[in-house]
Amino acid sequence: MKEIKCYGCGAIIQTNSPKEPGYLPEKAFNNERVLCQRCFKLMHYHTKIETSAESIDFVKILSQIGQKDALVVYIVDLFDLYGSMIPGFMRHVGFNDVLVLANKRDVLPKSLKDDKLERYVRRQLKKESIKPLDVIITSAKKNYNYDLIYESINELRKGRDVYVTGTTNVGKSSFINGLLKHYGGIKGFITVSEFPGTTLGMIKIPLDENSAIYDTPGIINNHQMTSRVTHKDLVKIIPQSEIRPVTFQLSGNQTLYFGALARLDYLGDKGSFTCYFSKNLPIHRTKLENADNLYNRHMELKIGIDISKIEDFETISYMVKEPCEIVISGLGFISVNALGIIKIHVPVGIDVIMRERMI
Repeated sequence: MKEIKCYGCGAIIQTNSPKEPGYLPEKAFNNERVLCQRCFKLMHYHTKIETSAESIDFVKILSQIGQKDALVVYIVDLFDLYGSMIPGFMRHVGFNDVLVLANKRDVLPKSLKDDKLERYVRRQLKKESIKPLDVIITSAKKNYNYDLIYESINELRKGRDVYVTGTTNVGKSSFINGLLKHYGGIKGFITVSEFPGTTLGMIKIPLDENSAIYDTPGIINNHQMTSRVTHKDLVKIIPQSEIRPVTFQLSGNQTLYFGALARLDYLGDKGSFTCYFSKNLPIHRTKLENADNLYNRHMELKIGIDISKIEDFETISYMVKEPCEIVISGLGFISVNALGIIKIHVPVGIDVIMRERMI
């Protein structure tokens, strides 16, 4: 059988191993556009079949771009900007031109201006030694700024191929599907899902006779909370609509729990903490002296991770001397208007970052 790729995830179709990427029963080969069993169930039943995707070297696939002369479209997540950065990105893509799309504008408050967001993104990119040709604020879900993006890609690619890159869950496939639907008349070409690692190989979509746009596999960052929770709990922590911030006034020795995935202890005098998380993630306030028992005894707080007690978490401490934001990678962030010691408890390996305020 000749090599055929799934049009949904890019995996090579095979009929022998149901647990391997690209599996499709032989009797199902009845269409020109072949969809593997995994993508079929994702599209029609929202059910994920586990595959041995770890056998796929996503970074190696990404590094192939560095050997091309192409335009690289780098999609980052405005809600989790640091967590959605690919370590050593420019090293992987070589000297190719880069266009950055800052996605998920729709989940941030409308009161936040695009020009402020763009300046913020550019400062963060500079820290990563990334000098893009342009930065465009967008929302793949809302097709926001798509005309501008379409024009920019056509201008900047100069007849070359286009490679769309990013970590998992930044919206790469949704973005490409949006472009195809609005400018190519094709709907539902690539499998879209909140499950990490949906795209397993490069997916090629012709732009003209001599060039194509490629959807590349999402790089999984293990320091993000989204890589650690169960599949059914991803929908609880990934915002699907505009965030409604919740503000808590904390006095000294008080605690906030974010589901059972993270905890903030405040050891200052008095301060304001505005929380930017999915509306489906419960936030609980309690006294510090009761915090351990609240976690260890109230099992309904637990979602996703296999941790039996709060002592299994690691603790990151900050001495906050001025207003800032504290980011829990892949979960959300807290705007802090308080002074004093703040301790963040998270599962081991999840990144916590203190940054200048974006909002």
